Amino acid sequence: MYLTKQFILLVLLLCISFAAAAQQTVTGKVSDPSGNAVPGVTVRLQQTNRGTVTDAQGRYSIEATNGSTLIFSYTGFKTQNIVVGSGALNVTLQEDYANLDEVVITGLATSVKRSNLANAVATISAKQLYGVAPAQTFDAALSGKIPGALITANTGAPGGGLSVKMRGVTSIFSNSQPLYVVDGIFISNISVPAGLNLITGAATAGNPQNQDNPSSRVADINPDDIENIEILKGASAAAIYGSKAAAGVILITTKKGTNLGRTIVRLRQDLGFAQARKLLGVRHFTEQTAFERGGATERDMFIAARNAGKLYDYEDEMYGETGLISNTNVSVNGGTERTGMYFSANRKSEEGIVKNSGYLNNSVRMNIDHQLNDRISLALRATYMNTSADRGLTNNDNNSVTYGVSLATIPEYLELHPDATGNYPTNPAAANPLETRDKMRNNETTNRVITGGEVRATLHTNDRTNTKLIVRGGIDFFNLKTEAIFPRTLQFMRGGLEGASIQGNTNNLNTNLAGVLVNTFAANPDLNFTTSLGATLETNYLDHILSIATNVIPGQNNVDQAASSQLQQFRQKYRDNGIFIQEEVLLMDAITLSAGVRFDRSTNNGDYKKYFVLPKASASWNLAKMGFWSINDINSFKLRAAYGQAGNVAPYGAKFLALTASNIGGQPGSLVDSQFGNPDIEQERQTEFEAGLDVSFFNGRLFLEATYYNKKIYDLLLRRNVPSSSGFTQQWVNGGDLQNKGVEIGIGAIPLNTKKFRWNTQVNFWKNTSEITKLTIPAFPMGAFGNTLGNFFIEEGKSATQIIGTLGNNKGVGVLGNSEPDFQLSFYNDLTFLTNFSLRVMLHWKKGGDNINLTQYLSDIFQTSYDYDDDKNGNGVKDGQDRMAAAGISDASVRVQDASYVRIREIGLYYNIPIPKNNIISAVNVGISANNWFTWTDYESYDPETSNFGSNTISTATSRGSNGISTGVEVTPFPAAKRAMFHLGVTF
Repeated sequence: MYLTKQFILLVLLLCISFAAAAQQTVTGKVSDPSGNAVPGVTVRLQQTNRGTVTDAQGRYSIEATNGSTLIFSYTGFKTQNIVVGSGALNVTLQEDYANLDEVVITGLATSVKRSNLANAVATISAKQLYGVAPAQTFDAALSGKIPGALITANTGAPGGGLSVKMRGVTSIFSNSQPLYVVDGIFISNISVPAGLNLITGAATAGNPQNQDNPSSRVADINPDDIENIEILKGASAAAIYGSKAAAGVILITTKKGTNLGRTIVRLRQDLGFAQARKLLGVRHFTEQTAFERGGATERDMFIAARNAGKLYDYEDEMYGETGLISNTNVSVNGGTERTGMYFSANRKSEEGIVKNSGYLNNSVRMNIDHQLNDRISLALRATYMNTSADRGLTNNDNNSVTYGVSLATIPEYLELHPDATGNYPTNPAAANPLETRDKMRNNETTNRVITGGEVRATLHTNDRTNTKLIVRGGIDFFNLKTEAIFPRTLQFMRGGLEGASIQGNTNNLNTNLAGVLVNTFAANPDLNFTTSLGATLETNYLDHILSIATNVIPGQNNVDQAASSQLQQFRQKYRDNGIFIQEEVLLMDAITLSAGVRFDRSTNNGDYKKYFVLPKASASWNLAKMGFWSINDINSFKLRAAYGQAGNVAPYGAKFLALTASNIGGQPGSLVDSQFGNPDIEQERQTEFEAGLDVSFFNGRLFLEATYYNKKIYDLLLRRNVPSSSGFTQQWVNGGDLQNKGVEIGIGAIPLNTKKFRWNTQVNFWKNTSEITKLTIPAFPMGAFGNTLGNFFIEEGKSATQIIGTLGNNKGVGVLGNSEPDFQLSFYNDLTFLTNFSLRVMLHWKKGGDNINLTQYLSDIFQTSYDYDDDKNGNGVKDGQDRMAAAGISDASVRVQDASYVRIREIGLYYNIPIPKNNIISAVNVGISANNWFTWTDYESYDPETSNFGSNTISTATSRGSNGISTGVEVTPFPAAKRAMFHLGVTF
């Protein structure tokens, strides 16, 4: 017995000795090709869930056995698999030129390497977004950078306001703007009108849609906080997000702290100025032309003004200001082995190109990541934003009060400046724009909080399988206050409203909650499964109150200091929820198969209990990873295809009949809205198929991405006209189908790459065409001012963005143009030279796409157009008279104009100042940049990017919103600005 025990003990000791010999501590250092340490590299033991991260000196330590494989991965570098031997294991990472090892999100909690991705997903880095020539707002920074998107600036007013359409028109009346997700939090991008229609009367004739053109709330986000952006354009990629994702998804990931054991402080200061991109000029009169305009009276006015030296360029006085720009940002990034922290504070101040206009954005952010233990990690994201935008008074106007409409009526010899006592002369044809600018106020002030958290818990793990539970939730709350003040001393207030104070207060709360179970299973080295199952819940509550006071006491702004007041309130509340399951299979690290389905429902649907089934599937095959591949110069050759379905819920209120307030003889009551709800209304349904080819040559030095897509939308949500005998004017119905087809091609290259010179270039080309394939209601106009001026027209068998109009001389109505571009192309170049210099240029070419130019029309009516006296066609008739003659015979073609352009959107030159090693400052960077400074276009107005109806404005019981489909209608907009800036960055 004693000998037996000794034998067993001896065996155990031998086993322990062998295990100790097999298991060893592997150490080493990870460097880049230049020999610099790379911190933050993930080092993982293959076929296990064990891993570590390199420290600030690029060093690592991990337990492994001889013959096992370590996987080294880091963003921007190729993933490397190294077999463990004896001694230290030092690794030099090679740059991933084509980003084939970049991790791309494929679900609410799953991701895949780009080399195996089966969908077309665009990625925008922080440098591309905001590191060349910073735009005023986040949404403006996206312009020209998303292949497949048509991004249109609705106005040049401070605070922004853009329309984003991905892969064509998604809906006619429902949501056509993408879903924005910030760190897993669904955020609101609605635009809330300020009630300016009381002043302008823009929606009282010609078109009932709201035309206040407010800013988009996504503009609140601070671009400096963003790490990267992913754009899910196709239904297959976006379907997992449900009905909100019908128009695509923009996933925004903000910066997070490092766990390198040190703290990095960065200070950035930008200073610059903004000017009008283009001023049209004014008509310069002679005695004869003044006589032709207004007879002897105006001729005498011209002579008197000329002799007194008082001929004025009122356009330059209104739009010619130089606005100062200041942007200050400080960020702190650091942490320990288990906790990472990122903090930033930002203040942006920008004066407008119009006196008394401007934009202010203050924000703070705190991101914390903490590894509670080996199985549980926590993440917190929180940001607060305070913005203020003074936006002036522009765009369409039926009361002749906005800046542009007033300017159109004014010849250079009319005196409108205030006298010594401050009294402004009267403009006999419209308002005095100088007085309006100096006295009125149109302000939007927002206080916003976006915060969320995530818990990741490993429920089960071994060398082959891993099961995690991810619970993620967040809220997006903002309070928006709008203030439109028009003193009674204004010319257009006297004898009318006698002063107006219009003040709005909007509270909006979005919440979202998601729980996802994810299981990864490695059946063998060549077969991996990722299964995800989850549920989501999103809610929204909006409360909008508009207080309107008229006949206001002189010197007062409060709404209670008036003889007449009115209240309007609009509230909406809805809930969306869904259940989804998704399976992803990876074969031989070369073939990816994915399938999933989401069950989606919303209280905005006619049957709020009904689940809509939204399936998706995709496949990719990277032939270059197969054993039979022998073309060394092609390191990636991937075929891919994807199919998916998405929904688009009906706008709030589409299924019920709204009531509006009434007061008859002092008796309160309710009136029935003229728009009849439909209790059986259903979602729009979207199916999309895409196929593509991705090829990488010469180890990623040259790559090609090509995609074809076919997107079909069924059961379009439309408003049909009903017989007047019904007591209503319109009713919501599912009444048509729509199709978009297109191609997206991207080519990137690194033609030169030496120690002293590096050139990185990328070209993107995209094209989309649309067609109304079915219409069960009569064809109808959409989004302009009638056929004699050019109009959008929804008609079966025709493009959804066609522009029709009268052809003149009783020839009827015909197609005059299309707002959809023939194609778009972006060209990005990043050149590093002389070691420390960097030149970055982004060019954007939009070929085709027509605008309806009504700014020119208004100036022609009052004979003040800058080119009125020109004769470009050489027919002996002035151009202004030619255009008015066309209007006289109802020829609308003269108003529909080609809005093609080539624009250098961003150009920046930066220099890294060499500094000696010290314990305080680690880097200093200076630079200069220009944004939208150079544009080449034949378009005959301020800017080819314009839209009177472009914003995603909410609909209320008293205001018909707009969703951005009819972009390209111009009516005296706030002119676009160009910006130049100096940059200083210091890293401590």
